[in-house]
Amino acid sequence: TLQKEKIKSSFFFTGDFLRNPDFKNLIRQLNLDGNQIGPHSDKHLLYCDWNKRDSLLVTYSDFSFDLRMNIATMDEFDLGSYHPYHPKFFLPPYEWYNDSIAAWTKEMGLQLINFTPGTKSNADYTTPDMKNYRSSEEIYKSIISDEQSRPSGLNGFILLLHIGTDPKRTDKFYKRLPELIKYCKAKGYHFQTIDRLLKAD
Repeated sequence: TLQKEKIKSSFFFTGDFLRNPDFKNLIRQLNLDGNQIGPHSDKHLLYCDWNKRDSLLVTYSDFSFDLRMNIATMDEFDLGSYHPYHPKFFLPPYEWYNDSIAAWTKEMGLQLINFTPGTKSNADYTTPDMKNYRSSEEIYKSIISDEQSRPSGLNGFILLLHIGTDPKRTDKFYKRLPELIKYCKAKGYHFQTIDRLLKAD
């Protein structure tokens, strides 16, 4: 869909995903197509407690080693201008963090980012057995509703979708991507990678 629509996007992968031989051709093709590829931690660690967000579950040593391993794995790919790999942005695992994680990320020379709240797009990983399950129709409507209710619409919006989901989720939201892109283009939106959106050097 991205190729057909001539859209470049940003993909944030764990080290485990990058090391999976089944995904190597996909990752290389995404890079050849001009998409941005960034780190999402090596082992998808949970950094802080779900209920007490200020309670860290990792040390700085755990955090920095895990992130360095994720970035080192990027160097195994021919990433063109990104090789050797020097990422600018970091999407934390589970999209869950606190001020300590943000500070540690900055200390390692990266900018922590996250999705823009408001839509349910990030729930596209959920499966029917989960209490927080959201159907693709519900997710799609939440994006359209948010776009129509905000004075600025989706301008500057970071919309997070998952590249793959559990087989138990047969209602894949990425199948709605052509429809969503068509809607956004009709509204005059232009799609950007994170570095261009945030005007990184």
